[in-house]
Formats: sequence, structure tokens, C-alpha cells
Amino acid sequence: MHVVPEPDTKVLNLWKQHLGQVPDYVCTLRQLETLILADNDLTVLPDAIGALTRLRTLDLGHNALTELPESIGSLAELTDFLYLHDNQLSGLPESIGNLKRLRYLNLSENRFVAMPSVVCELSGLVELRMTDNEIDALPDAIGRMSNLRELHLRNNRLVTLPDSVGELEALRQLDLRGNPLTSLPASLFALPRLEKLDLRWVPSLPMPGELARLEARGCLVYR
Repeated sequence: MHVVPEPDTKVLNLWKQHLGQVPDYVCTLRQLETLILADNDLTVLPDAIGALTRLRTLDLGHNALTELPESIGSLAELTDFLYLHDNQLSGLPESIGNLKRLRYLNLSENRFVAMPSVVCELSGLVELRMTDNEIDALPDAIGRMSNLRELHLRNNRLVTLPDSVGELEALRQLDLRGNPLTSLPASLFALPRLEKLDLRWVPSLPMPGELARLEARGCLVYR
């Protein structure tokens, strides 16, 4: 039996408590800024989660979620971290596009076959992780993510990238390991701030000569 926290609690860590479902009292703690529900065998996130409008960090990793409620888009103060890795998600609600100030999103180890286009509306994102899915294409709209510095796409099914990836002018790190790439867009090699490009475990990719130019200006290229 869990002790119900005080109403003004700002941090609630329920990591690995074998909950099975989110306790009703959690969504009444309107002052919460950090909520950790990782590794609890959760299959459903209640609509009432949208009442936690002061949340800055939400950790739902290592559960069994197949979908998220539309109410997650009400978490306007969710600015720091949203962990959704190691679940069974194949899509995201359109409302998640409301989280314009979110800086970090982890969607790794889910069941995505395409990167949800709504992710491209998260203009504040600095780091996006979508490793270990089955993504075979990125949306052209990815170029809108003007603040993105790190994009992690290891172990997906990407054959190429859209030309719009060249619009990610803030991008520092791009991890493409373990994808069946056959080509890369010319725009990628013009990214002005790229510091690290990881192309290991991609035997299908003929290494373009432009990589040498990237290296010459100080970008680390792993191949």
C-alpha cells in the first residue's frame, strides 16, 4: 500500500513499484513537476494525466503502453524530458504537437514503422531518440525542427533520408547506425554545425566522397 503524498508534492518517484495501473491519487497532485512511472507494467495512461499542468518531466519508460491519451497535449509546461521508450507505441496523439517547449523526447524501442509527423511540430526539441523501431521513412517536415541538436535513429529500416534534413541547421549529432541505407542526400553534407555522424553497421551504403569534406572541417564520421 502506497502512502499518498502531500498535495503540494513536486517530485514523485514511483519507479518499478509493480503498479499495473496509475494510482488515482497521482493525477490529483496538481503541483507535480517531475513524475516517474517507469517500469510498472502500465498498459493504459489515464485521461486525468492532463490535469498535471505543471509537469516538466514525465517518465513512462519500460512499460507496455500501446497508446497515449489526447489529454497529454494539455501538459503545456512539459519542457524538460518525456520518456516513452520501451513501450508498444505505434502512433502518437495529434495533441502531442502542443508540447512546443519540450526539449527531450525518447521514443526508442517501440513499434513505429514511420516517424509520426506530429513530432515535427515539436519546434523546441533539442534531442530526439527513436532508436530500435522499424521506421522506414522520415517525413519531409522534419526540417521544421530548427532547434534539434541530436537525432538518434539507430537500428531502424531507413534506406535514405529526405532532402529536408539539410534544414536542421542546429544539428550536432546524427546516429544512423544499423540502417539499410543506400544513399544520403547532398543536403546532409552541408549541415553547418554537424560534429558527429555515425554510419557504422551500414554495409549497404557506398561511402560518398563528401564524407571526407565533413571530416576535413572537423566532423567525426564513424563508418
